[in-house]
Amino acid sequence: MRLIFFGPPGAGKGTQAKRLIAELDIPQISTGDILRQHRRAGTPLGVEAQGYMDNGKLVPDDLIIAMVGERLAEDDAGVGYILDGFPRTVPQAVALDGLLKQRGQSIDRVLVLRVPDTNIIARVVGRRVCKSCGNAHHVEFNPPKVDGVCDLDGGELYQRADDTEAKVRVRLDEYTHNTAPVAAYYEQRGIVREIAGVGLIDDVFGRLKGALG
Repeated sequence: MRLIFFGPPGAGKGTQAKRLIAELDIPQISTGDILRQHRRAGTPLGVEAQGYMDNGKLVPDDLIIAMVGERLAEDDAGVGYILDGFPRTVPQAVALDGLLKQRGQSIDRVLVLRVPDTNIIARVVGRRVCKSCGNAHHVEFNPPKVDGVCDLDGGELYQRADDTEAKVRVRLDEYTHNTAPVAAYYEQRGIVREIAGVGLIDDVFGRLKGALG
């Protein structure tokens, strides 16, 4: 299956995406990962993208689409994939359609994980991350056995600079502004499925599988 997966920051999208790719045996593809790979490898696309970033500019859509096109041509994406948070704008969605049409392909489902902002804020603001191993705890939902100490390796737990309520609200506003028009674009085809993201991880995953039909 060829899927697009949207979810606001802190909605648990990463956790659910990992389960989906294991269940469906298809890769999870994000433009952030693709961009980092091109930059590390020093490819012509990566060098060009780095030039924009060094000047504080956004990487143009045509470069992003070119990178995505190369990634979708790899063998592991032949039977399907999950596009993680891409396309982010309607012009990107139109460009993706053109890319897929050339290959006789189309998107099967657009999955939108819905979680109320109040839940998101509580999840993110209470998150504490280990400085050494990156393991995440939560002061309420998954507290460490010893306050301020990671259960896995005993490292120091801290609150990331982005995990404040003010910054979370900004990220949520950006997500809503960018995602709503893209979802509306795909809704015309009847392939958008909204999934309630509140509840036990297994329950949310069951809803996701049900949305795939």
